[in-house]
Amino acid sequence: MKNFSMYKTITVDTDKQGVSYVTMARPEVHNAFNAQMINELTTAFDALAKNPDTKVIVLQSDGESFSAGADINWMKDMVKATQAENQEDSLKLAALMRAINFCDKSVIAKVQGLALGGGVGLIACCDIVIANEQARFGLTEAKLGLVPAVISPYVVDAISARHCRRYFQTAEIFSAQKGYEMGLLSEICPIEEIDELVARQIKFLLSTGPSAKLISKKLVHSVVSRTIPQQKKLDNYTTQVIASVRVSPEGQHGLKSFLDKKKPKW
Repeated sequence: MKNFSMYKTITVDTDKQGVSYVTMARPEVHNAFNAQMINELTTAFDALAKNPDTKVIVLQSDGESFSAGADINWMKDMVKATQAENQEDSLKLAALMRAINFCDKSVIAKVQGLALGGGVGLIACCDIVIANEQARFGLTEAKLGLVPAVISPYVVDAISARHCRRYFQTAEIFSAQKGYEMGLLSEICPIEEIDELVARQIKFLLSTGPSAKLISKKLVHSVVSRTIPQQKKLDNYTTQVIASVRVSPEGQHGLKSFLDKKKPKW
């Protein structure tokens, strides 16, 4: 296995078959992402997409949770930031989502534990998602007076507009079974079988032509009428939305209530 030790919040290991394992490595905060993790994940996916030796990418995480979404210290910065600074910050998350969604390589997500907010966004950007039966998911931004704006194009693609209209507003936690039924997850299984199921999908992907896989992904993107330039244009809109919401009275109250461990007044 080859390890790229330049990273601080993730690890990247590539085996002899050309399977690269990108692992979020902040288990102490349930792999919540901050600016550094967003940058490192984007850099890693961009590099692997250009690497001819990489055939398949597995996105996974250390510890109990896949990703709890935004890191609390990152959220503190949101409270203090201007609308312009918030949009600039959000554009970096948008770049990460594009890097995964439009990656030239096949991407599998291996999911355990909690996936909240942006963690669900990461999952929605992957081609195949394998989760254990005990995993739990939530688009919880509305609890803070915020909205899942940047991840919304990918989540809408994954679970449909109808389900998004519900879960974006209720912010309720849903089960792996529900995620599977909605289309967010490709397969669910007992925790002891997850490695075997991921390995099976890798075997399938390695048996098909690399050009055929890439053309197939681009075909799907074209059919749903969203190319990278179109996505960048959409990202400008979604980042404007979240930036304006973060600096609004409701967004500020929700964020500050969360940071102060108080229940917001609404």
